[in-house]
Amino acid sequence: MLPSEASAPRPGDREIESIAEFDEVVAVRGSLAGHRVQAVDLTDRTAALLGADTTGAVFLGCPMTEEAAAHVRASGALVFPPVPGLPFDPYRALLYTPDDLFAGLADGGYEATPDARAYTWFQETKADGDVFASMLRAVHDDSVSDALDELLVGARVVGVMGGHAMARGTEEYAGAARLGRQLARDGFTVATGGGPGAMEAANLGAYAAGYDDAMLDEALVLLAKAPSFTPSVTEWARAAFAVRERWPSGGASVGIPTWFYGHEPPNAFASHLAKYFANATREDGLLARSNAGVVFLPGAAGTVQEIFDNATPNYYESRGGPTPMVLVDTHHWTHHLPAWPLLKALAARRPMGARIALIDNVTEAPSTLADLSHKT
Repeated sequence: MLPSEASAPRPGDREIESIAEFDEVVAVRGSLAGHRVQAVDLTDRTAALLGADTTGAVFLGCPMTEEAAAHVRASGALVFPPVPGLPFDPYRALLYTPDDLFAGLADGGYEATPDARAYTWFQETKADGDVFASMLRAVHDDSVSDALDELLVGARVVGVMGGHAMARGTEEYAGAARLGRQLARDGFTVATGGGPGAMEAANLGAYAAGYDDAMLDEALVLLAKAPSFTPSVTEWARAAFAVRERWPSGGASVGIPTWFYGHEPPNAFASHLAKYFANATREDGLLARSNAGVVFLPGAAGTVQEIFDNATPNYYESRGGPTPMVLVDTHHWTHHLPAWPLLKALAARRPMGARIALIDNVTEAPSTLADLSHKT
């Protein structure tokens, strides 16, 4: 179960990420000194800003009146104003939701959404090498990491990795969805790369965890009408939102996609989307936060990379004891892309050797994950 992102201020917590938190801090503490106010619209809080002590405060992307901005600066605060003209907020305090990234989909198609516009901006600014743009991307990604860490405090996270090419309507897609559902029902937070294919299927399963089997079966049939995000991301995404509209109270999960792979849109079934510009930050962060293990479904180059990105800290125990790694589909990982023999050789005579497994069927993954977790 994921905690709420918006919560009351905690003792010693200096971050303010919503207007409700701002009002409570002012009312309870009577001071904003030393606080960090992140992406909160303070246009209607001029009186509070003029009356509060703001010594050492930092305002990150907070709209406010010129009078308020001049006052807090004079009082010793730092003010980083909003950056106009961007299709994203570099200072955002919370993770994205599907509604955030796909806003405008119904009327204008995918090309009109903030997700598509952010990718276009990324491509343009990456090409011209603008140092200001690269700074904005770095600030944005750090803000996303901060929000992700806050969301996952205390969560038992299982990563589910797999290729984007897995099509809706296939048995493989249905199996990945049932895996995500079972993991969520077992009390884990499902985390994926946030894209299409196997990633979407696992997030869909977590979304369906609170419903009966008939719901997931019917959702799979509806989604199969748009089996892939090619040739039309718009139709692919609209099919997902149609499922969400029919069953609106889905379970929570996390998707961690990237604009680096801009041809892969995020999926609509992850309740929280930590979307990054820097793929290296995204890859490492996804695996590092999968503290209860990772299940690797069949995939191509990206999934192979994730296997060994995860194996390296397990080998050196740089994040503590090794966490479980379950590879699904013996033929795929021993013949098609023989990652398993190398992984097994790396793990030989090391503690991680008791934390890896190769299985034939995705239905075995939850119990295998549990077995590996209890091995010594």
